[in-house]
Amino acid sequence: MPLSDTAIRRAKPKGKSYKISDGDGMYLFVTPAGGRLWRLDYRFAGKRKTLTLGSYPEISLLVARERRLAARRLLAQGVDPMSARRAERAVLKEEARHTVASVSAEWFTAWSEGKARVTIRHARQRLDNFILPTIGDMPVAAIRAPDVLAALRPIEARGLLDTCHRVKMNISQIIEYAIARGLRDMANPCLTLNQVIKANTVKHYASLTTPEQVAELLRAIDGYRGQSVFVRAALRLLPLFFCRPGELIAMRWADVNLNRGEWSYVATKTKSDHLVPLSSQAIKILQELSRYREAGAEVVFPSRSRRCRHMSNMSINRALQTMGYDTKTEITGHGFRAMARTMLAERLGFPPEVIEHQLAHRVPDALGLTYNRTKYIERRREMMQSWADYLDGLKAGQAG
Repeated sequence: MPLSDTAIRRAKPKGKSYKISDGDGMYLFVTPAGGRLWRLDYRFAGKRKTLTLGSYPEISLLVARERRLAARRLLAQGVDPMSARRAERAVLKEEARHTVASVSAEWFTAWSEGKARVTIRHARQRLDNFILPTIGDMPVAAIRAPDVLAALRPIEARGLLDTCHRVKMNISQIIEYAIARGLRDMANPCLTLNQVIKANTVKHYASLTTPEQVAELLRAIDGYRGQSVFVRAALRLLPLFFCRPGELIAMRWADVNLNRGEWSYVATKTKSDHLVPLSSQAIKILQELSRYREAGAEVVFPSRSRRCRHMSNMSINRALQTMGYDTKTEITGHGFRAMARTMLAERLGFPPEVIEHQLAHRVPDALGLTYNRTKYIERRREMMQSWADYLDGLKAGQAG
């Protein structure tokens, strides 16, 4: 006769263990100590076996019957339920070894290859501050969308939307790495979250784009006498080059050819070889700066404390702040790019594709997304000299 919950609750311990059958091989095994265990007797390959289904009341009568049914289905397929359980436990044990923390360590090592130091540092901070403390101990194979969302919500609540989306991007990269390594079978749950978390509002770098504002800034740069000769030179070159500030301060003498009027380097964003034609004004500044080059020095803009390393990423912005500029609302080191992009097109009439190539952006063409370091090179030489002459004119008070 099948068991009932009432009958199970009334089952009292005795001097010896005993069974109360529920039928089809399943029974409640009651121990002298009061334990009540669900067990299933079955035969496989001619041998009698016993499978434990859990203990009551943690496993209810209904759940125990569902487990009996699942075991019987395996037997009907010629599978030993006990072997299947061992295999499942082995898989779970293996999955538990591959936590988000352990997989992220592998991913980070592979991902960091070739990345800029500042990019690596920011990703490390996101891992340490937002990812590992929340989901680091979870098996990467078990991560679901709600788990990721629970890690993102506190960041979103603080209004750090850019950080929130970057953390989601890093979690997504870790999960994709786990999928590629065969450590996860399920799809990436991060792909479903864009509709759930707040969209990030793109904030453009502060910049000045009118002739009057630019003229005043250039005169302020020329009159700046603070910090080192290297910071002053970087301030004068950045408007001429309009490269990313981190690329300028990492400039190496080996990459500069003053005779040919060229500076070559690898653009940090696109990882492409990039070429900057040097205007006569830029060549003059670099020639002046070479007088301060110490024997064996490789970097053009050395750090004050360690001459073998380049100056801090913050040097240019700090100098602008010393000059009285608000780097959040007026001009920032990166803002010279927007300045050049806008004024080269609007004031000097250079075509967008020439400007974009000089900005080291990947420019689509008829054959797809391409970038060539020497494309439009003669036009770019003309543009860089015209731009330097234009800035000199603004500085001298000519109408823009």
